[in-house]
Amino acid sequence: MTDWHEIETSKREATLQVLFKVARLLNEKAVARVQDRPGGQSFRAAHTALFPHIPPEGIRLTQLAGRLGITKQAVFQLVRDLEGMGVLERLQDPSDGRAKLIAFSSTGRTAIASGLSTLRELEQDMAAGIGQESWQQLRMTLLRLHDHLLDPLKPCQGGHQTSE
Repeated sequence: MTDWHEIETSKREATLQVLFKVARLLNEKAVARVQDRPGGQSFRAAHTALFPHIPPEGIRLTQLAGRLGITKQAVFQLVRDLEGMGVLERLQDPSDGRAKLIAFSSTGRTAIASGLSTLRELEQDMAAGIGQESWQQLRMTLLRLHDHLLDPLKPCQGGHQTSE
């Protein structure tokens, strides 16, 4: 029988487990900073999980649910919350008049820009905490991993960014 100490030790030894936990902790810090700002939105971590998956031209609800790996009903609730905050809007899909696209409103685009500013502040804090050189090495390694995951057959350079 495995005890909890062994499990916790195994979790710290599993690089991806640590990466997932660090990502969650940083997301919590970012959400808290946004909420603490004057006029800050009351985003939850579940809301922010949608943001990287919504392209500038918008996305259908079913596609968004597929990207997130959750039900259409769960995505619908999150979208409805964000519509209520004025962050998202539904637009006619130009390729299918019956379908709707979920896209950022002008308020949402402003919120994204503000959120990216918050992330840059957090990055500065993290770089100060672990050292600028370590932070830059981490950034380059994560970019290489990102590129590898998008195209495993392409050699990773690490110095460029690829958007999704």
